[in-house]
Amino acid sequence: MSSTLTPLSYVVLAMVGRSGASAYELVQMAESGQRLFWAGGASKIYAEPKRLAVHGYLEVEVRPGKRRPRPHYTLTDRGLEALQQWLGEPSPFPRIQSDAAIRVLAADLAPDDRVVASLQAMRTEIGELAAVLEAAERRAASVPHRDTQLAVMRDLAQRLLQAHLDWIDHATSLLTRHAD
Repeated sequence: MSSTLTPLSYVVLAMVGRSGASAYELVQMAESGQRLFWAGGASKIYAEPKRLAVHGYLEVEVRPGKRRPRPHYTLTDRGLEALQQWLGEPSPFPRIQSDAAIRVLAADLAPDDRVVASLQAMRTEIGELAAVLEAAERRAASVPHRDTQLAVMRDLAQRLLQAHLDWIDHATSLLTRHAD
């Protein structure tokens, strides 16, 4: 990995892909399904293509927008080469930051069923994320050259959501039984 490239850099390079994208489009992509795989604020996603352009990984062209001209980014040869090199590196197991898992760890310190209620509340967010995935599936037709890749990503996302629903059921069962 180049010293100028961060994990977010590779996310942005991958989302720019073959067709290019504006910073706004990158944020939209990140918020529609990619957020299951990468946590990053919109401000960082807006800033990263500018930084990558300064370092020669992206080329920027100003294009007309709805209200004003907007920068549109495309991969340079250097950006494509960096992305291809990174793609060939071994994929590590994902780091998972889970507030829910830490709540379960500390459940013996709570005087009542607060942790079970907290876990059950996650079902609402899982439902919202499932709706985001359904919308992403409908939009996938607009990028036919990435049909296979997007289908594989949606499959992983759906499996992650289902795994969490199953885990909530299991954890609730064990925690409720243990409290009795």
